[in-house]
Amino acid sequence: MSTPVETFRVEAYERLQELESSLLELEEAPENEELIGQIFRALHTIKGSGAMFGFDDIASFTHEVETVFDMVRNGKIAVEKELIDLTLKAGDLIHAMLDGKEPPERDALTASFQHYLPGAKEEKASGKPREIEEELKTYRIRFRPEPDIFASGTNPIPLLNELRQLGDATVIAQLDAIPSLEDMNPELCYTYWDIVLTTDKGVNAIKDVFIFVEDLAEITIDTVEEDKLLGEIMLERGDVKKEDLERVLKDKKPIGELLVDAGLVTKDKVVSALAEQSRIKEAKEKVRKEDAASSIRVAADKLDKLVNLVGELVTVQARLTQKSSTEKDPELTLIAEEVERLTEELRDTTMSIRMLPIGTTFSKFKRLVRDLSSELGKEIDLTTEGGETELDKTVIEKLNDPLVHIIRNSVDHGVESPDIREAAGKPRQGMVHLSAKHSGAYVLVEITDDGAGLNRERIRAKAVERGLLTPEQEISDKDLFGLIFAAGFSTAANVTNVSGRGVGMDVVKKTIDSLRGSIEVQSEEGVGTTISLKLPLTLAIIEGLLVEIGTNHFVLPLSAVEECVELTREDVKRTHGRHMANVRGSLIPYMRLREEFNIKGEEPELEQIVITEIDRTRMGFVVDHVIGQHQTVIKTLGRAYRDVEGISGATILGDGTVALIVDVARLRKMAEEKPLRAVASR
Repeated sequence: MSTPVETFRVEAYERLQELESSLLELEEAPENEELIGQIFRALHTIKGSGAMFGFDDIASFTHEVETVFDMVRNGKIAVEKELIDLTLKAGDLIHAMLDGKEPPERDALTASFQHYLPGAKEEKASGKPREIEEELKTYRIRFRPEPDIFASGTNPIPLLNELRQLGDATVIAQLDAIPSLEDMNPELCYTYWDIVLTTDKGVNAIKDVFIFVEDLAEITIDTVEEDKLLGEIMLERGDVKKEDLERVLKDKKPIGELLVDAGLVTKDKVVSALAEQSRIKEAKEKVRKEDAASSIRVAADKLDKLVNLVGELVTVQARLTQKSSTEKDPELTLIAEEVERLTEELRDTTMSIRMLPIGTTFSKFKRLVRDLSSELGKEIDLTTEGGETELDKTVIEKLNDPLVHIIRNSVDHGVESPDIREAAGKPRQGMVHLSAKHSGAYVLVEITDDGAGLNRERIRAKAVERGLLTPEQEISDKDLFGLIFAAGFSTAANVTNVSGRGVGMDVVKKTIDSLRGSIEVQSEEGVGTTISLKLPLTLAIIEGLLVEIGTNHFVLPLSAVEECVELTREDVKRTHGRHMANVRGSLIPYMRLREEFNIKGEEPELEQIVITEIDRTRMGFVVDHVIGQHQTVIKTLGRAYRDVEGISGATILGDGTVALIVDVARLRKMAEEKPLRAVASR
């Protein structure tokens, strides 16, 4: 992040996302204390960070919401739908304030939250925030910061002063960990503190003081409930071990020495046991430190730059490999192989850094379905599956809008109203299910609803009306349902605020196509609809099959390639020039890329058919030669080539020449839109 303020904004947006997800879960489980705690912590973090970075308006407003949820946390306010609604709106308002807007509904929302608090008027008049009082209790607190806590910009002293404001506090600094002067590092913190605090604010108020240093310090909070002897107190604090206490009290030797003296164990056994004890302690400490430093926040543009650099490195590595193969120098070959190995490892690691769980997108749609259901008077439950499935960050970002369109259509036109569902023998509550799973180099995302399903006859009538079909034309359900992605195509009887204008589904198709994915619809009238999206894991680097036509090189995505077979002139004659290949008894249509891309020259006697599978349909592409597998760094085409059909990008080969990346899905569609030529052009 370039500035602390930008860092705050990013973290605040993330906390708001967590807040929304937790609220939607809390609505289904209003007694879940863990969720209530998560909501409170999210609000507290936004408030505290906002005040720290100068967002006083956000801190002030969030304080009102936080105060209410503090009472919820202490069981003084019950979780109801109205409170969930209000808090969701509060999250939206904080989001708008982070964007620099001044939402007019802020005062009304603030008043709504204050309505939950007894004595709100008095608080407003005094201008002092409300404090929740509990029974007066005494707490024993040990605050032991990490030695490097100063490096994070944290000063422990204000935290101690904040504790003093909660009640009657006695703070004792412990100095036994301070090393000698020559060993001391002035940038480290060697002191820790014991605090005895008597307060009526409750343990949560104490925890809130340390909420920003939970990962930077060892914090223990215990309630002191009865009078105890000095030795018992020190034992509870951990200042003295039980055996040590007993040894001092009885003036006895250490247990190990006692056991040796008694002849029960040898000295070596004691040393071994002590070593084990020490090793376990060291292992636990190592794990704790690794956990504390297990993640780091990096700006997305830096990751994009890293991916671009890796892409350039892959290209250079390909040139080096090609050079080594022509030079026939064993030492150079060895270096090229080592560089290739390291480059592949770096590429895979870099790609994995960009991978995010798709669940981060799924969680946003719970709010969408909830609000739309309420607006339309429907009862719909959104369920998700496979949220841990990872996709490239860019793919996830571009996937958001298509999913919004599809889900809005499912809620508006798919799932019926409760009365209609009951009349049809269905449960009142409808269902929209989002799922994701890996499938090779792709991720399959499915959106399923148990609504009315698509009306085949209505779609067909609309298609005939728009001239997309002739009245006599037979078409499969798969192709018929695919027509809903045509621009402006809609069979909705009514246009609503949610959907029905036929705008959106064509954009969905274009977006999925731009991601080199595919979309398919399955539906059964009265049962429901499933829309399946097949998306590539990443958009930056793919494994491709390098082929040659004349002097031109092309790359086909390897994930779509099934196999390669030979095509002789005799084979062409046997099919009477039809572009069909007999592959082990199966007839597979093929397209000649030489003809499609208008490449001049004589084709070889023996050609190759690269057989692909797209949308469960096999199709071949005829090329002169298949060179082999190629790691393809995708480069976008310039504006001048934006409208070239059948090409999705380009890549640079090892010798510096450019190879075009074939858009096999688009070529297949182009082939479907025009009859395959009956006679070869040769």
